[in-house]
Amino acid sequence: MSANELSTLLWRERELLDLLLFKLEEEQLLLTAGRSKWLHHATREVEAVLAHLRTTGIERTVEASAVAIEWRLPEDATLRQLVEDAPDPVWREVLQSHLTALTALTAQIADVRDTNLTYLRAATRATQETLATVGTGGRGDQAYTGRGVRASAGASSYAHLFDGRA
Repeated sequence: MSANELSTLLWRERELLDLLLFKLEEEQLLLTAGRSKWLHHATREVEAVLAHLRTTGIERTVEASAVAIEWRLPEDATLRQLVEDAPDPVWREVLQSHLTALTALTAQIADVRDTNLTYLRAATRATQETLATVGTGGRGDQAYTGRGVRASAGASSYAHLFDGRA
């Protein structure tokens, strides 16, 4: 029965969305802890979950289309339409619970994603501001030689953060 297969795929999609939420919260923890060293690993894991979600979404679309045809609905019927026009109240309830859970998970994911973007923008802005001040000497920094001794007043107008020798 295709409604059973659709329900199974919806469970799989819910599990993947839950995993995506977890991975995004992991990213958020790394961002708030300033542990950007590990951020690329977390991002790669998010991308892997998104790839699985795309595949599952395609499978769900195919199965939902089969159920729609079986229930004499337009083949491009949405999950909401399947809920509203389900021939059996049991399927209406099952599909409604999937729709409610998917909607809630999607909203949570959007919130965490937006928060992560805010943290990333702040980190990018801070990095850009830091890089903009490198070598400007606008704060009256003391200049030092490569041996850690103060350079003469005319030697340099700012402190060097990087050794320029190759």
